[in-house]
Amino acid sequence: MWIADGWKDYEVIDTSNGEKLERWGDYILVRPDPQVIWNTKKTHKGWKNMNGHYHRSKKGGGEWEFFSLPEQWQIHYKSLTFNLKPFSFKHTGLFPEQATNWDWFSEKIKNAGRPIKVLNLFAYTGGATLAAAAAGANVTHVDASKGMVQWAKENAVSSGLADAPIRWLVDDCVKFVEREIRRGNKYDAIIMDPPSYGRGPKGEIWKIEEAIHPLIKLCTQILSDEPLFFLINSYTTGLAPAVLTYMLATELKDFNGTVDSQEIGLPVSSNGLVLPCGASGRWEAR
Repeated sequence: MWIADGWKDYEVIDTSNGEKLERWGDYILVRPDPQVIWNTKKTHKGWKNMNGHYHRSKKGGGEWEFFSLPEQWQIHYKSLTFNLKPFSFKHTGLFPEQATNWDWFSEKIKNAGRPIKVLNLFAYTGGATLAAAAAGANVTHVDASKGMVQWAKENAVSSGLADAPIRWLVDDCVKFVEREIRRGNKYDAIIMDPPSYGRGPKGEIWKIEEAIHPLIKLCTQILSDEPLFFLINSYTTGLAPAVLTYMLATELKDFNGTVDSQEIGLPVSSNGLVLPCGASGRWEAR
């Protein structure tokens, strides 16, 4: 398992009965987590002194209950700064477990010894975009949500990367890649963090089990002659690490590289265990 253990401003304090107790900077949140199927004693004081609690509804969805939580605040990871705000479906605008991937590809970019062009698909609020840009890459950031792209731009400003070579695009990721193939544009590295289910800007339906392999296949057509890495993230329980490995190894067999896929996770400070948070597949050049 790859563990995001480099945080100072974030921690999973405890987990029990379908929920996780987290510290985001100065604020304590309780949010549901489908992986937490155990029920242990909630002895940590944070369970009773939280700043925000997302209550899952039995009908689907849910709502926030706030106790002295600002509308927006910031946390830091190394040189990066992220603006957080609680919004629909329990999210805050950041997936902290992804820091283990940021560290991995940042080192690859810094050690490449050449300019690296990165394409970040389903790029959300820009965690991977900013990490790649901070490492020296030229980044194209694509997401179907105008609001998320704007949020990512704000994170870039907060991180001192307002003038970094980042191209911000609101677009359907599959259609963007198809256009890039026609234009003949190439990238040295691709990052994708597709949702389990989603809709494009014109109502296009995305189901990861049906769409992920064709997209990987498409993306191989925009890889440069000497690609550096290819990263896929999955929060869908049906896509085990071995499935990610199989798809990457099959579609990138003509490039000289190796594939490894693992669960990713966050350390739980109260007991030293690790909370699993999905899986990542990594192809990297030899």
